[in-house]
Amino acid sequence: MIATMQLADVGPVKALSLFRQRPRAGRVPGLRKANFGIAAPFGSGLVRPPQFGRVGLVAMWDDDAAVDDYFSTHPFARGLEHGWRVRLEPLRMHGSWPGVPSDLPKARTLHEDGPFVTLTIANLRPSQTLRFFRVNASAEKGVLDTRGNIWATAVALPPFLSSWSLWESEDSIAEYAFRPGGNHANAILEQRRKDFHKESAFIRFRPYKSEGSVAGRNPLPPGALP
Repeated sequence: MIATMQLADVGPVKALSLFRQRPRAGRVPGLRKANFGIAAPFGSGLVRPPQFGRVGLVAMWDDDAAVDDYFSTHPFARGLEHGWRVRLEPLRMHGSWPGVPSDLPKARTLHEDGPFVTLTIANLRPSQTLRFFRVNASAEKGVLDTRGNIWATAVALPPFLSSWSLWESEDSIAEYAFRPGGNHANAILEQRRKDFHKESAFIRFRPYKSEGSVAGRNPLPPGALP
């Protein structure tokens, strides 16, 4: 199994058209699960203004052959062809998500070399919306200033929520996510106390092919990959 992320600036009108064209499992060969969303920047505040013209898709696939066929033939993929796309090998997962093997390692440290992509992905319980955004706003503080963070964005269309973040090393991920007393560590405790989501997962990936750009930049230029 592999995953892909796609992100592109297409404008609000085309974003609506692409929502209708989004790929769905059972209709695209080799596609296990796909989720479409609108991007929002990381930063301060309870809710950041969505970037209505910037759309993203995170998808789980059987293999590279299925991704190759999708990128070359599907109208949604062609609609995002001037954006950024990255292919990902799953390394570890906490939680569960459709299309992702349940037997992935759960250990926080895998003794692997970076860079890494970390995906948080969830379907929010409507009753937990306000509580989630309050806790999440605190958890996001400092992400972009954490040593070793390369880039981050949110991509969501509630109840679907996700955050995509790129990191130089396992140590940089641990510094942000698990530091005792840190905002993200406190958010983990809140999630354990009362689950925000119907389903959710925290997945770490190794990126192995990164193409294109968003806002004139490839967040993971080919020279940054192993």
